[in-house]
Amino acid sequence: MKQRIWVDADACPRVIKDMLYRAAERVQCELLLVANQPLSTPPSRFVRSVQVASGYDVADQYIAQQAVAGELAITADIPLAAELLAQEVMVLTPRGERLTRESIGQRLNMRDFMETLRASGVETGGPPPLHASDRKRFADQLDRLLAQWQSTAQSNQGEPS
Repeated sequence: MKQRIWVDADACPRVIKDMLYRAAERVQCELLLVANQPLSTPPSRFVRSVQVASGYDVADQYIAQQAVAGELAITADIPLAAELLAQEVMVLTPRGERLTRESIGQRLNMRDFMETLRASGVETGGPPPLHASDRKRFADQLDRLLAQWQSTAQSNQGEPS
């Protein structure tokens, strides 16, 4: 089975997309960037953008419907991450945090708490800027996950299809 990486591309930082383009070429896996606006991607047989209709969570819904167990998704959207984890899709945030079924409950609770604060008029601010340490953590986690994929693919080569 060919591995795919799904990217919730509307809010994914350019520097992270650039790392993903290089990784897709290196390991020769399909990289799908999903957004509700046109995206410019480098010419590659592995990289493709998917433009979905405008609307709240349309890109998220597309990714959740298309991704399958064992694939990887890059997203900072916590509800999407929870849905993907339930489908056994691996999730990595653009800041390099590997989300798991064990950690997602706490993240959902924090997101709901912050949403309640915002709804009551409290200014919570946005996420902090992406720092070099975030980029390094992302690159390191991505390399680990891709190495796992490759070792799994090699060990499965001997198995009948």
